[in-house]
Amino acid sequence: MPAKCFNESTGKFLAFLSPSGSESWRAYRFMWFRKCFGYAVYPALALAFAFPQLSRAQQSLTPSSSQDQMQQYQPPQATQQRALVLQEAQRRLDARRRQRIHQLDIQTYNHKYELFFGGGYLRFRPGQYLQHNQEVAWNLGLTDYLKGDLGITAEVRGYYGSAYTNAHPNGVNRAYQPNITQYVYMAGPTYRFYHGQHWGWTAQVLGGVGQGKFSIDTNGLPPEDVGLYKDQWSPAINVGASVDYNLSPGLALRLTPNMLITNYGSQMQYNKGWQIDLVYRFKHRRNYTFGRHRK
Repeated sequence: MPAKCFNESTGKFLAFLSPSGSESWRAYRFMWFRKCFGYAVYPALALAFAFPQLSRAQQSLTPSSSQDQMQQYQPPQATQQRALVLQEAQRRLDARRRQRIHQLDIQTYNHKYELFFGGGYLRFRPGQYLQHNQEVAWNLGLTDYLKGDLGITAEVRGYYGSAYTNAHPNGVNRAYQPNITQYVYMAGPTYRFYHGQHWGWTAQVLGGVGQGKFSIDTNGLPPEDVGLYKDQWSPAINVGASVDYNLSPGLALRLTPNMLITNYGSQMQYNKGWQIDLVYRFKHRRNYTFGRHRK
């Protein structure tokens, strides 16, 4: 039956028909379907929007993994080619190093002159029956390299020490330590038989004369009365080998162990000693040929 409702604005009753039972059931089913369909559609739409993003991320990750696999796996030909490239680079570096050392050798050892000066030590016997004494020394020399590593050296040395003497026979003088001096003038060949970037080796044999002054501190007594050699000149021969450490192409430190052979009092003296010198090289020469040197 129709339903009524009162309209306050008009003051009249309005009548409308109520739906039947079957129509109500159909409306309920339609509303329920739309509600379930909405629940299913929303997740589907969310997946549809999220799928392109996931596919892009997967595509961006896939090439990096493939590149890592390619880096991990290298065919034998690529490995051999890389080894050849590395060997060629190493050969070039070695060639540049040898060239640099060669240029440094030229700058260092093609000097014509070497001026050296310094000090040293000598163990000397001042009399036939006296014990050895210790003498300090200075030296000054010049080497002229005539051809290649062969040169001529001229050198002068001075030695100073105190001798342990005997007492005078008549008792005028007791044993004491008079000062003695020697001056040696020599010249001879020098040969540089090895030179490298930092080190150089030379050998020399020098000959000349030595002047012994043994009476300068005997208070007027003859030196032979207290066991010393008398003042005299003597032949002198020096044999030595030098080690140079290069501070720069024109400057070096030199250590020279040597033996000075003299003949004071008609007796041979074999005096061992050493010298430390500062070497200054100057004046380049042309057409310099290397001897033995370190690559």
